[in-house]
Amino acid sequence: MNENDPGYTILKNKRDVTRFQILVDIAAHQPAIRQQEIAAGLGVTPQAISEYVRELTEEGMLKAPGRGRYEVTREGVEWILHHAEVLETYARHIRNDVIKQVSVWTAIAAEDLKRGDPVGVYMKNGLLYASKQPQSANGLSVSDTPKGEDAGVSGLEGIITHREATVLVCKVPRVERGGSRKVRLDLLRDVISRVTVVACVGLEAWVSLKKIDRVPDLYFGSREGSVEAALHGIPCAIVIVDEFFTDFLKQLEQADLSYEIHDLVSS
Repeated sequence: MNENDPGYTILKNKRDVTRFQILVDIAAHQPAIRQQEIAAGLGVTPQAISEYVRELTEEGMLKAPGRGRYEVTREGVEWILHHAEVLETYARHIRNDVIKQVSVWTAIAAEDLKRGDPVGVYMKNGLLYASKQPQSANGLSVSDTPKGEDAGVSGLEGIITHREATVLVCKVPRVERGGSRKVRLDLLRDVISRVTVVACVGLEAWVSLKKIDRVPDLYFGSREGSVEAALHGIPCAIVIVDEFFTDFLKQLEQADLSYEIHDLVSS
């Protein structure tokens, strides 16, 4: 938040927020309200409330006609109203500018779309598409969009259906245990022929793939990338050195993904 944002003057620090809450609480329950009650409602100590009340009284926003009796003055009411208006403006800014942006989904236009067209949103090869055909999730096109370009979809209702993919986990030995020279290349070739994305962890895995003329799609960040690919329904295999194998299986289980284990170590 910066000084140009609506709501900055009241939200810039906790002290102003607390002062606002105290005045509103007293205005709602005046004149008979105890400092202990205010403290309990705001989750602060009675000593802190006593200090705030003293300052607000000195500033003319509160008056204390008797022990345990407090009233918000005209100046205090005006201060509350001013900041309430600021907060209302800020809330309107969030509703109209921030949440509106979040509520617009991005998809690839499967065909030429016009603004206001009802569109169905679906996932294909890990990417979201929008077409004029109804789907399990449907919304409205927010602008004219040619086929193949990024389209905005608002008012999306329903569930975007897709199936998570099973990760094929191919274990290869570390170099001390033979490395790529101990890998069954025929089995490796067969496994990766079944998938779209191939990832690898460790140079032994990279060299093994090189031996069958396959450049991995993912090397850096390959574990996270293969999990994301599977979550988006993209068939994926990861060739991984055995010392990282167990930890990666735990990662898959935490993501609630299914997997197949392929031990490529030759006897």
